[in-house]
Amino acid sequence: MDIDLQVRIAAFNWLSEQVNSQGDVLPRKLLESGFDFQGQRIPLVAPQGIFKPQILDLPLSITTAPKGPYDDYFGKDNFLIYRYRGTDPNHRDNGGLRKVFELKRPLVYFHGIEPGKYLATYPVYIIGDDPSNLTFKVAVDDAIPVYEPAETNFARQVAEVSDARHAYLTSTVKIRLRQRSFREKVLDAYKSQCAFCRLKHRELLDAAHIIPDNLPEGKSTIENGLSLCKLHHAAYDSFLIGVTPDYIIHVREDILEEEDGPVLQHGLKGLHRTKLILPVSKDKYPSKDALDWRYSRFTKAS
Repeated sequence: MDIDLQVRIAAFNWLSEQVNSQGDVLPRKLLESGFDFQGQRIPLVAPQGIFKPQILDLPLSITTAPKGPYDDYFGKDNFLIYRYRGTDPNHRDNGGLRKVFELKRPLVYFHGIEPGKYLATYPVYIIGDDPSNLTFKVAVDDAIPVYEPAETNFARQVAEVSDARHAYLTSTVKIRLRQRSFREKVLDAYKSQCAFCRLKHRELLDAAHIIPDNLPEGKSTIENGLSLCKLHHAAYDSFLIGVTPDYIIHVREDILEEEDGPVLQHGLKGLHRTKLILPVSKDKYPSKDALDWRYSRFTKAS
C-alpha cells in the first residue's frame, strides 16, 4: 500500500480512538497535535482549511471554521458545498483537493461547532468540482471500509455506492452538527453541570430539550435546553420530574411515595421542590413559555 493511504487509514483509526474516548466533538489543540506515524508527528489541522501534512503530497483534511471566512453549506441535494481557498481555482490547495477528487482518496472533514471544538467526520470524498462557483461537492461515505490496512480499490468502491446513499449519509452529518452544536452551547451555558444535581462530569451530561425537537416548536436553542446528567435527563423525558416556569423542580407523586434505595431517595426524591440551577447569563435562562408547555404535560402524566 502506498504511504498516502497508510497515513489516511492511520488518521481514521486514531480519530476513532479519540471519538470513542471523548465523543465526536474534539478539541482543536488535540487535532493540531495529531498522531505519531512511523516516528513522525502528523497534525490534522492548521490555520488553512485545506490541510496537507508534510509527509503527504495531497490534502488529508478539510475544515469549516466556526465563524470562518468561507460560506460552506449543505446544498438542496444534502451534499456539503465546500468553498475553494481564495478565488484562484489553481491555488495549490485547490489543485491538491482537485487531485484528491481525481484519485478518489478519502479525507477527514472537521466542522467547527464552537471556537476550539470540531465535529470530526470521516471518511468523506470530493464528488464534484465547480471552478465557476469556486466550490467542491463533498459526500460522507462511512460504508466504505477504509479503516482496514489492506490494499483496496477505493475508486471502484466509491463508484459502487449510490448517489442516494451518499446523500443520505451526508444528510446525517447535518443532524449531528445540529445536535452537537446544541449540546455544546447548552452545557457551556450551565458551566458543564447538571441543572438538577450539579454533577460536573461533562461526559455524563446531556443537553435535554424542554420542548422535544421532533415538534415544530422544539427548537435547538439554549432557551429550549437544560443541561442534565443522564439519570435526570431520562427522568425528565419520562415525566418522573417536572420543572415549573418559576424554575422549581417537582417529583411525581407516586415516585415520592415509593420506598427504595439511596438512588431513588437522593437522586430523585431529594430534588422535590428544590430550585433549578440556572446559567449565569439571564439571556440563557430556559424559556418560561417552554417550561410551562412541558410542565402542563408533566402534571397530566402525574
